[in-house]
Amino acid sequence: MEARAYLALATMGEGRYGTELIIREIIARQPHHPGAHHYRIHNWDYHEPEQALASCRVYTEQVPGIGHAQHMPGHIYSIVGMWDEAAISMDAATRVEKRYMQDTLTFTFDNWNYGHNRAYLSYIQEQLGMVGAALAGARQLVDAPLDPQRNSDSLYTTHSQGIRGVARGLLKFRRWDELLKTGTIPWRDILEDKMNKAYVESRAWFGKGDLSQAQKCMEVHAKLQKDAEANASLKAIHALQLLELKARLALARGDTLIGLGLLADAAEKQFTMQREYADPPIYPEVLYTTLGETYLDRKSPLLAEQAFNRTLALVKNDLFALSGLVRTYAALGETAKAADAMGRLLFVARNADAGLHPIELARATGITAEPRETTPAPQRNYAKTTLENYGPGKWEPYPAPALEVSDGTGKPVKLADYLGKNVILVFYLGAECPHCMEQLQSLAAKKKQWEKLDTVVLAVSSAKVDPEAAAIKDLDGVAVRLLNDTDHANARRFRSYDDFEEIELHSTTLIDKQGRAYWARFGGDPFTDLTFLEKQLKRMNERVAPPAALVSKTGSE
Repeated sequence: MEARAYLALATMGEGRYGTELIIREIIARQPHHPGAHHYRIHNWDYHEPEQALASCRVYTEQVPGIGHAQHMPGHIYSIVGMWDEAAISMDAATRVEKRYMQDTLTFTFDNWNYGHNRAYLSYIQEQLGMVGAALAGARQLVDAPLDPQRNSDSLYTTHSQGIRGVARGLLKFRRWDELLKTGTIPWRDILEDKMNKAYVESRAWFGKGDLSQAQKCMEVHAKLQKDAEANASLKAIHALQLLELKARLALARGDTLIGLGLLADAAEKQFTMQREYADPPIYPEVLYTTLGETYLDRKSPLLAEQAFNRTLALVKNDLFALSGLVRTYAALGETAKAADAMGRLLFVARNADAGLHPIELARATGITAEPRETTPAPQRNYAKTTLENYGPGKWEPYPAPALEVSDGTGKPVKLADYLGKNVILVFYLGAECPHCMEQLQSLAAKKKQWEKLDTVVLAVSSAKVDPEAAAIKDLDGVAVRLLNDTDHANARRFRSYDDFEEIELHSTTLIDKQGRAYWARFGGDPFTDLTFLEKQLKRMNERVAPPAALVSKTGSE
């Protein structure tokens, strides 16, 4: 059976039907074989996904502590339009990853799976009309700890996915003023953010009816074309954004035929892009829905029907397309079809935020229906499903491991001694390591900056600390306190000892005023980007600052 499982792994996605037969042989003898169910899900992902439904629940139940096992069924559920089940999968996966990170002192920038799961969950919550939850989750990715090397301009870093998720949610649900407000989205000085900022702000000005401002943003977007064409990851996205914006501009100017032609072209290009990759979709909206809305606005419901159904061929049970179909069939006088679309819409949106625009538009037609499920298998209700057993629902800094060290006199030192202060905790290799001493001297030189940020610096090594030199000092006193970890017990708890190689490791950990680990770097070299540490300490302080509304004018409360 294991040989068959390896063969299924090697052939999945290629000879799909042959692989399925191998998997069926395994499951006939071992009905709960996790590998067989796992490979079946991958085998049918994006290709006849209904074939994998029988394995989705079995797989998640067999390995509840594996994030990927919770995540992969979400792919299948999303593609077949089972949005409640998709949300349960991705939410569980996100929670498992958060628990894993807490248990292993791993941070968001070092766990691609966490960012991917959380970004996918926000997209699914949008499909369910749970806008508040979707945006809150995307902001968790934006607010997560950063890293100087591991928050690059890649499309798939945690921070990038968070920025894109916030922009997408605000755009899809027409929150134009929030999109345009400075500071809502922490845009970076990189190509991806420059073009996306220009694109979403153009869209916002179009939405507000300000053609002049929309054109100004379009000009900024167009100037990025040369740079985008030289970037393999962004070339197609920028070209599609540009085509869509040109279509919207033509329509806004009254050039209806030109605008519709451009929009139809953009919709088909976006359809192809999303058909090839939707993990989640890189483009914020299905443009066939936009085309359908445009046809409806211009009193062409027959063409609108075709466009909305084209969306539903791409995204099953899409909330926006179903809303469009209700209005389309109502305009055509086809009450039975309108009621069918309304029933499907109300089922998808049964946990949606109150007053959601697409739902209110559908209700304004006067069409009524009972919620009706039209998925290939029954679903649980996401909002009523308990998921706490998988892990925490929100990322928070982790309770720091115990620190039980001593100073040069043998006096015990613990993190609890520093509650109310931030701590820069450094594990170093001893005075014999010149790089370590250079790091500590650099930290000592910024003593005044650390004090302004309510921060102390503790440095721990296995070397015995000389009572006469138990600190690195400046003219004003202790700048870095040197501490002893005789048996590497503390180093192990802080991922600063390699048990396999039996060697000490460098590490730098930021611990907040509540004794929680907020950020860390472990490895073969000391961390010396002190400007970065200063920025992160400021972010840490902002996390624990009381809301402005709760602070009196005198600042005494």
